[in-house]
Amino acid sequence: MSDAPEPRPGSIGVLFVCHANMCRSPLAEGVFRDLAAKRGMLDRLDIDSAGVDAVEGCSPHPLSCDIARVHGIELDGEGRQLIRDDLSRFDHVVVMDRRNYNRIARLTSSAFGPLEGFRAKVRTLREIANPRASGRELDVPDPIGGGPGDYAKVYEMIAEGCAALLDELG
Repeated sequence: MSDAPEPRPGSIGVLFVCHANMCRSPLAEGVFRDLAAKRGMLDRLDIDSAGVDAVEGCSPHPLSCDIARVHGIELDGEGRQLIRDDLSRFDHVVVMDRRNYNRIARLTSSAFGPLEGFRAKVRTLREIANPRASGRELDVPDPIGGGPGDYAKVYEMIAEGCAALLDELG
């Protein structure tokens, strides 16, 4: 989850994005990495996470770490800020909610100048899990300030979306 190296040639780059890169996106990165390893796909993927308003170097939220651990996943790394170049470095930018999706969409606009090598397919995680989703159904709610039950619900949404993305990439 720190400064991501350029994805390896021939690999598929997947970047998970939430607001602060503390709760949802590091959890999604960990879940996706775990599921990919179990399916024997990890060597084909470059996986990272970032936040649209991240505090650089921040650790994943303790409750995200706790729910991940319940499922046999260890979260590590440090939060990092999404940068415009990420949209050229990764093939898939998977966003946790519509608000952050809209912020990323603005980065792709010509108002900021041409985006060299833009290749990212930008979607919400819930859209991947359910292509018919609309409105609030597209959002993985931010569990910050909630309790373990909120993080458990978010985990289930993330696991469903990560499994669907792996099916798609399979």
